[in-house]
Amino acid sequence: MKRLFLVLLIFALCLSAGAWVSADEAPGYRIVVHPSNPVTSVTRTFLQDAFLKRIKRWPNDELLRPVDLEPRSDVRKSFSKRVIGRSVPAVRAYWQQRIFSGRDVPPPELASDQEVISYVLRYAGGVGYVSAGADLRGTKAIVVRD
Repeated sequence: MKRLFLVLLIFALCLSAGAWVSADEAPGYRIVVHPSNPVTSVTRTFLQDAFLKRIKRWPNDELLRPVDLEPRSDVRKSFSKRVIGRSVPAVRAYWQQRIFSGRDVPPPELASDQEVISYVLRYAGGVGYVSAGADLRGTKAIVVRD
C-alpha cells in the first residue's frame, strides 16, 4: 500500500511540475546553426519564413542558407508539421509552384543528419534540423520560440 501511494505521489508531482510530456509534444529534432552565428533563439515564424525563403538574411545580415532532410525522413515530417505548418507533400507543392514561376528554388535536401551538420558547418548562414539525438559536431543548437 505504501509503495502504491509513493508511486501515485511521484506521478502527481511529475504532472504538476510539467515533467510529463507526451510523444506528440516532443519535437524529435533540434535546430542547428553555424557556431559563429550570434543567434541563440528564433521564433517559429522566422524559421518558417527562412525555410520557405520568404526572408533571405539573418538579423546580422548574413545570407540565410536553410537545408532540409530528404522527404521520407520522419524528422522532416515532424519539422514540416510543427514549424512550416504544412505536410511534406504540401511543402513540395509550394516549391513546385515557386520553381515553375521562376521565383526560387527549394533548400537542398540531404540524406542524413551528418550531411546536414556538414552543410551547416560549411556556411556561416547555414540552418538545418537534425534528429534529437544527433551528434552536433561543433554546430550550435538554437531554441525555437512560439
